[in-house]
Amino acid sequence: MSGNSSGARRAPTPRGPLSGKRSWWRRMLAMALASVNRGLDRLPIGHWIHRRIHRRLELPELTLWLRKGVRGLDGLRIAFVSDVHAGSFLGEDDLVAVFERIQAASPDLVLFGGDLINTRDREILLFRKALRVLRPRYGMFAVPGNHDHFFGPDISLWQAFLQENGVEVLMNRGCRIEHGGGSLWLCGVDDLTEGEPDLAQALRGRRVGETALLLAHHPDFFFEAAAVDVDLTLSGHTHGGQVRIGGWAPIHHSRFGYERGWFVENDCRLYVGRGVGMTVLPLRIDAPPEIPIVTLRCRAPNVAAPVASEQQREREPAPV
Repeated sequence: MSGNSSGARRAPTPRGPLSGKRSWWRRMLAMALASVNRGLDRLPIGHWIHRRIHRRLELPELTLWLRKGVRGLDGLRIAFVSDVHAGSFLGEDDLVAVFERIQAASPDLVLFGGDLINTRDREILLFRKALRVLRPRYGMFAVPGNHDHFFGPDISLWQAFLQENGVEVLMNRGCRIEHGGGSLWLCGVDDLTEGEPDLAQALRGRRVGETALLLAHHPDFFFEAAAVDVDLTLSGHTHGGQVRIGGWAPIHHSRFGYERGWFVENDCRLYVGRGVGMTVLPLRIDAPPEIPIVTLRCRAPNVAAPVASEQQREREPAPV
C-alpha cells in the first residue's frame, strides 16, 4: 500500500473528557474568520489557491487487511472524502473537477466524512453538479462535521439536499453492504463536538462478528469505536495539521494525537484523512489534500498474513 507515510501507530491513552458544544465566543470567532476566508477568495490569490488544490490533490491507494476468518468483501474499494469546506477556495466547477477524479478511480462506495461546507448552509448547493458525476456501485453515504453544524443542531437543509441528490446520511444509524459473498455494516455518527453522536444506535442491526466500518468526523471518537470492536473508523477534521513546520503542526485538532494516517487500538483501525479543502488559513504546508481510496482485502483462516518489508510496515496497518 502506498500513499501514507505516517504508519500504523498504537493509539495513545485518553487524557480526560472530550470537548463539548461550541460556546458563543467560539462561534463569533469562527464567523469572523469565515468572513476573512470569503474576502480572500475574491482576491487574485483565491484563484491561485484553487489551482494549487487541484495540482496537489492526492488519491492514495491504501489497503486494509481484514481479520482472519472474514470471507467476502475482498476488493471492495472505498473513496473517503472529508473536509471539503466548499465555499472557501472551492466553488462549483472545482468540485466537479475533484469528483471527476474520484469517479475515475472506480470506487464501489463514496463516503463523505463531514465538513462538506464551511460556514453557510447554502454552500451545500455547490455540490449539485458534482454529485451527478459520481456513480459508485453501492452508493454514497455521509455524516456531518462541526462546520456542517455551523449554525446549530438544525442541519435539515444540509441533510435534505444530500438525500435528494443520492447521498444517504448516516446520522447515528447504519446499513448493510453486500459484496463478494460477505457483508459490511456501514454506519455513521453525528459530530463529536457539535452534534449528538450515538454509537449504540449506529451499530443497531449489526450481526455478531460482522465487519463494521464507522464514519465519524472527529477522530477522537475512535476510542469508543475500538471499545466495541469496530474494524475500521474513517475520520477527518484535522486536515493533517494543515500547516506543518518541520513535521510539527502548531494547531492540533485531536486531543489524542490523531493527526493523519493509520492508528490501531484493540486490533481496530483508524484512518485520519487530510481532507480536501482549507479553513481559517488559505494555505497548506506539508499537508497536501487527499482523497484516500481504501481497498478491503481478506484471506482464508489457513492463509498466512503477507510478510511486509520495513517500508511497507511504515505505510500500512499490520494484518491481524
